[in-house]
Order: sequence, then structure tokens, then C-alpha cells
Amino acid sequence: MQRFRACNFYSCFLINSKVFLTPSAVTPFPKRVCPGPASSCCLDFLKDPKICFPFLRRYMSNYSNFSTVNEQMRAQSVELLRADEDSHGGVVVSIEEPVDSVVFASLLGVSMSQWRQQGKKGVWIKLPLEHSNLVDAAIKQGFRYHHAEPDYVMLVQWIPDTADTLPVNASHRVGIGAFVMNNKGEVLVVQETSGRFKGTGVWKMPTGTVNEGEDISAAAIREVKEETGIETEFLEVLAFRQSHESFFRKSDIFFVCMLQPLSFDIQKQTSEIEDAKWIPVEDYAAQPFVQENQLFDFVAKICLSKSEGNYSGFSPFPTTTSSGKKTYLYFNNRDVKHLLSSSI
Repeated sequence: MQRFRACNFYSCFLINSKVFLTPSAVTPFPKRVCPGPASSCCLDFLKDPKICFPFLRRYMSNYSNFSTVNEQMRAQSVELLRADEDSHGGVVVSIEEPVDSVVFASLLGVSMSQWRQQGKKGVWIKLPLEHSNLVDAAIKQGFRYHHAEPDYVMLVQWIPDTADTLPVNASHRVGIGAFVMNNKGEVLVVQETSGRFKGTGVWKMPTGTVNEGEDISAAAIREVKEETGIETEFLEVLAFRQSHESFFRKSDIFFVCMLQPLSFDIQKQTSEIEDAKWIPVEDYAAQPFVQENQLFDFVAKICLSKSEGNYSGFSPFPTTTSSGKKTYLYFNNRDVKHLLSSSI
């Protein structure tokens, strides 16, 4: 029975292995006269160990490296997840087409094995909102959340048995406060309909968050326009402060910016602003809340000093990075002519 099973196995093996063979390499079957149906002849052949096993020995001796060939063929036919290499020895997978979660899990497992053999480091998987069904499969294979945006989630995994050097998610939120003063020595202030200052009677400068891809100067101009309807021109960054654990455990950088008004008729934003007006800069600095809080008091004194011409902030200077991107460098412009004319 064991011999019959072995012959059956190798018979199937021979039939299914023809794709790996060349005609000159095939050991021919022994010639026998077949008096009956082909099926009975094949069965007799398989049952006769004197014929079956010697033939298999001769056949397999010609393919001592068959297992190697088989492995190579399987490796060539394995489908991997499509990925782009990054500049730090890792890969980035972007799923764009619908895929079943079971199929994805299988492809991911094979791909991870391949990337591990290739010495890849970090693996990033970007899953659009419509493919969120794949998150669980990735998590079960060791991936973790890195960050999320309104339209996708990014998962990541570090492969080597070394210290994980993948960059963490963005650590800071960037905000601005706009110090807008007219030629009468009046500063533009608002009271908000929500937030910590709601109902306190405190007058504050327009504030807001810098959007992704937005310059500090552009954000300050935009926020003033949105909240008060005033058109402005950006002049300087007067000061900035950094705080921690301020927004979902993220740190915060806040830039106090000075802007020059180009219009003066206030049209407040009804959804966020309770009231807006121009008041003397001295009245702004004299508010009890401002004077009782050291940080606000310092900012107010800087603004007062600037209004008197005794303070100079950081002005934006347009420049380019090594990759050709346009950007701004902020610095004190008192010695700008010297800096631009000097050589190192």
C-alpha cells in the first residue's frame, strides 16, 4: 500500500512537473504493450515496483537540484505589495485599489519576508479612508499608527533588530497672534464667542493656527482678514514662545507678528468673534488680565516698545533651500545690508 501511494504521488509529480523540464532531459517511460484500457495499464505500471521505482530513481537522478529550481520558480511567481523605496532604506506602500483584507494580509506577510531579506528598515503603509478595512490586518502583523489625516491613516513598522530611528509624528502645532496698529497708535483687538476668554471681557489680538503648507506671514494676514475683515501687510515677527502639553499632548509654538493695516473698516466674523474694535495700545497693555499674567505682560511691553520705535523684530527674507524650494528666513533686518554684501 505504501509503495502504491508513493507511485501515485510521484505519478502526479511527473505529470505536474513537465513545466520545469526540457524534452532532452526527460527519462522516457518503459515501453510496454497495453492490451487493455489506458487507465488499467497505468494502474499496472504503478502497482509494479520493479518498473515504477527504478524508473523514478532514474527520473529523479536527472533532477538532483529540483528543489532549488522549484524554490526559484515559486519566488518568481510570488506577488508582493507595490512599494516605493524611500531615501532612508525603507519602503512606502500606498494602497490605491480595493483589496480583500484576507488577501492583503497574505500579501503583506510575503512582502515583509522579502523586505526583511533585502535588509529594508522602515515600512510605511498609507491607507486611504476607503481602505480602512485593512488596518486590522496590518496591526496584527506588527504595524502601529504613525499619524492620520482627514483622508488617510499612516501605519509603520521598523524591521531590523536595532534601535527604531523612524521619525515620530509632527510634534508641534504652530499658531500666530497679530499685533495690528494703525497710524493713530490704536491696536486691533477682538473678543471671542468661545474659548478660554469667552465672557471675560478681555480684549485680545486676533489669533489662529497656521495651516499645513502655509507661511507664518500668510497665516497672520489670513487670520486678521477672517476675524475682522481688515486687510493687512506683514511686517515682522516680534517674538515667539514654545509651550508643551497644549493640544492633545502636542507642543505649541506661537509667533507674535506685527502687521500694518491697509483698511480700517471692521467687519467681524460672526461665527467666532463677539466684538472687534480699535483701542489705544496703552489701553490694551493696561488690562488687568494682561498685567497680572507675566507672559501677556511681556508681549504687551514688546508691542508698546515697538510702537515707540524702540524695538526691532524679525523680518522675512525670501530665499531658497538646497532642493530649490522657496522659503523665508526670519532675522533682524537692522544689519541686512551688511549681511547681504558680506562674504564668508
